[in-house]
Amino acid sequence: MKIERAQSSKIHSIDFNNLSFGQTFTDHMFVCDYIDGEWVDPRIIPYQPIQMDPSASVLHYGQAVFEGMKAYKDDTDRVWLFRPEDNHARINKSAARLAMPEFPKDLFMNGMNELLSMDSDWIKPGIGNSLYVRPFVFANQAGVAASASNRYSFMIICAPVGAYYSGEINVLVSEKFSRAASGGVGYAKAAGNYAAAFYPTQLAQKEGYQQIIWTDANTHEYLEESGTMNVFFRIDDTLITAPTTDTILDGITRKSVIQIAKDMGISVEVRPVKVAEVIEAHKAGRLKEIFGAGTAVVISPIHGIGFQGTKHVLPTIENSYAAMLKEKVVHIQYNKSEDPYQWRKEVVAVNA
Repeated sequence: MKIERAQSSKIHSIDFNNLSFGQTFTDHMFVCDYIDGEWVDPRIIPYQPIQMDPSASVLHYGQAVFEGMKAYKDDTDRVWLFRPEDNHARINKSAARLAMPEFPKDLFMNGMNELLSMDSDWIKPGIGNSLYVRPFVFANQAGVAASASNRYSFMIICAPVGAYYSGEINVLVSEKFSRAASGGVGYAKAAGNYAAAFYPTQLAQKEGYQQIIWTDANTHEYLEESGTMNVFFRIDDTLITAPTTDTILDGITRKSVIQIAKDMGISVEVRPVKVAEVIEAHKAGRLKEIFGAGTAVVISPIHGIGFQGTKHVLPTIENSYAAMLKEKVVHIQYNKSEDPYQWRKEVVAVNA
């Protein structure tokens, strides 16, 4: 792997106490190119703009997928990743759906480890602090023929971050728009999935909501995801979440929450969830919690849910499942507890 170090670091100009999510980036990035049927020239270079032909395929036909990960620093300055093999598997699953080449696991892990080792000073210790890691792949063949590209770039960039959301989170049930349809690309982290979500989300924000809970495209009767999060509902003492299908992203935090909850003795049901069921449970006083789960947010309690012009506010409860589960996940991520699942992986530079 070729390595070109930045001549100087910009870290000393960064106010780590006032970070906007995903706006500040570290000194280096990982790059690898797909040319003539193989991935070649893996390298780490100073973070910089990229040059691209105006006819590059990604700009016209949207061949782009990405992942979201985080690196954490414990109290002894050791750096950890959380289930990185799952991110590698998922980016390749996403790539396959968009007719893009899979990326080798050794290049993924070694490139990321070396990058994180070089920029480890950007990872601040303490729960809530982390380094957001963004691997992504895009088509860069020049030409506007409507077909899969024959050239791609794989990159990893990193951004120091704090909490993703602050304040109350209120969500609006979508009665018209859907995030994905069966047979589509909903299960992939395709760039276009997020672009298509921006407009309905803006409409919800005008009504005072931060995010949308998407419903199925066929009937709008079943709840799917919430914005950038998988969503969980606690009815009585049972935790319910929708199954992953070809319309719902197979969230890594989601899988972790389900496993930990079961091991804590919490009743978990993975099944279709009707909007009507959730609203009726709220009216009956049985809906105790709703929370989102995802890499950026970890676990985020939802304060209220809007449906058909009414905002249903949830009660504030002690010993919430959201708080207990978040503590379990976070303590594994930050090396503050045992990791019986072997999810935590230490970053060790390849060329250390």
